[in-house]
Amino acid sequence: MVTLTRGTLAVGILALASSVAPAQHAAPPISGVTGTVAIEGVVEKEYAAANVVIVKTLDGMEHAFHFAKGLFVHGREGEDATAALQEGAMVAVHYSVQNGREFAEEIDRLDAGGLLVTEGRLAHIDRARQEITLLFANGKTETFRLTHLAAAEAANDVAAAGDMETIVLYYANESGQKVAHYFRKAR
Repeated sequence: MVTLTRGTLAVGILALASSVAPAQHAAPPISGVTGTVAIEGVVEKEYAAANVVIVKTLDGMEHAFHFAKGLFVHGREGEDATAALQEGAMVAVHYSVQNGREFAEEIDRLDAGGLLVTEGRLAHIDRARQEITLLFANGKTETFRLTHLAAAEAANDVAAAGDMETIVLYYANESGQKVAHYFRKAR
């Protein structure tokens, strides 16, 4: 009979997370991109003891994200950050790659109980001022403040498409301002 202690279990989970095949889980390097990148997906499994979360992206790729020091999870304020990473939760993970490993800097809940969502046409992005302006179907515009990560990432596929692309924007009300944490082209 084998007896597992909490320490043995944590070591086993770490070994499992570390043994993930790089071809399946590591994002390919993007030429000229440094800093953080954001991807959207579903939490497959969270290993709190190992500080790892497995996220399956919308295209079916699995990523093993290690928790960066100071990881912040938006969308479930008041909860322990890792408690918000329940299996099946839709998330956007802002991550960086260091020494071939993916480190989650920030994770945003995108499902019910997470960030608020709106959709409109991209009127303007100003990375320097950390602002994004949307044009809505009723003809009105609204400017959202961008988090420093969202401004730095500035959804390259959206920015490359240019103004008037329809996008989905996830935001939170913070100190009376609407702050965009993540956005992408509408599907």
